[in-house]
Amino acid sequence: MPELPEVEVARRAIEDHCIGKTIKRSIVANDSKVIEGVSASDFEAALVGKTIVAAYRKGKNLWLQLDSPPFPSFQFGMAGAIYIKGVAVTTYKRSAVKDTDEWPSKYSKVFIQLDDGLEFSFTDKRRFAKVRLLEDPTSAPPISELGPDALLELKSVDEFVESLSKKKTAIKALLLDQSYISGIGNWVADEVLYQAKIHPLQIASSLSRESCATLHKCIKEVIEKAIELGADSSQYPSNWIFHSREKKPGKAFVDGKKIEFITAGGRTTAFVPDLQKLSRNQAANAVSKPQKQSGRKKGHKDDSDNDDVDEPASDEDKIAESVKPKKGAKSRGQGRTFPAKRKSKESDDDDDNTEDNDGEDDEDQKKVTNNKQLKAEKTNKKKVPTGKNGKNAKKKAK
Repeated sequence: MPELPEVEVARRAIEDHCIGKTIKRSIVANDSKVIEGVSASDFEAALVGKTIVAAYRKGKNLWLQLDSPPFPSFQFGMAGAIYIKGVAVTTYKRSAVKDTDEWPSKYSKVFIQLDDGLEFSFTDKRRFAKVRLLEDPTSAPPISELGPDALLELKSVDEFVESLSKKKTAIKALLLDQSYISGIGNWVADEVLYQAKIHPLQIASSLSRESCATLHKCIKEVIEKAIELGADSSQYPSNWIFHSREKKPGKAFVDGKKIEFITAGGRTTAFVPDLQKLSRNQAANAVSKPQKQSGRKKGHKDDSDNDDVDEPASDEDKIAESVKPKKGAKSRGQGRTFPAKRKSKESDDDDDNTEDNDGEDDEDQKKVTNNKQLKAEKTNKKKVPTGKNGKNAKKKAK
């Protein structure tokens, strides 16, 4: 769930409380799933004695500049969070570390004590975050592969309009593409499209200049407002769709208008049909064209939770589905019951809904899904007769 606002608030907290101080002690978790490419002991040795010079962010990634390299970088994933002891930073649903919990938290991946006694920690309850030690974070993936930052490097209105005019894909999928614009995740994309009154499946190149300019304005305003409120979602304006996007279909409303749920850009998407309408031409084309049979392979996960994947080939099918939604049908990605998952040693999270997974951290989930598919295929194959019984079966067949 942490998107640009949450990560920026964490960056500012470090900037306000930790800059100019020297790292006296460090404890790095022995967790190779999160701590990438370096041992815990080498990571600790690289930090101790260094002074924190600056804290930087791009998209959903944060890194600390020390007085000499290498520098620690943090990709927040689904539940990554920065906690500074005694300082209110930000909280969100999946970070789930309380003031009454042990310190440092059992979910801590990097704990740092500074020379003035101040302590802070990067925690990750769900273990989808990535922590790296890099010589130059800006020249290495994933940061080197990111598009302009949605807060610091947003294109001008004219550049934005020109850019969208060349994109033949659904607007939400484009906003989630971190190589196009970085920092926007599922909730921010839903919010800015709702505020701009743009259907999430509207093809980007078909948007009018006025709609593009409105969207540009809403991206800026929503992100800045969220940061101004300390990324405290309980303080977000009451007229934001944010407050109702996780409610059940049929029970979700904003300003008295019904919210519906579809899949766009591979993500469960909340929108208001009364306000966010497809253009007349696009809606007519979708209705007139026969819906294609899905070409997805068996076992493909519809809600791929991937912010970075753009699937223009399937937009027509999705648009056709959204034009005339089935009454009483459950929305994709909502109201489904998933089988219980075996949890990792460190995770006892009660919330196993992975809808808001950061798209940059999908590879781990894909590997798990692929392994399950392979096992299922093996069990479904008919057993080949072997031994004496097998030979007798062949003779009888002859």
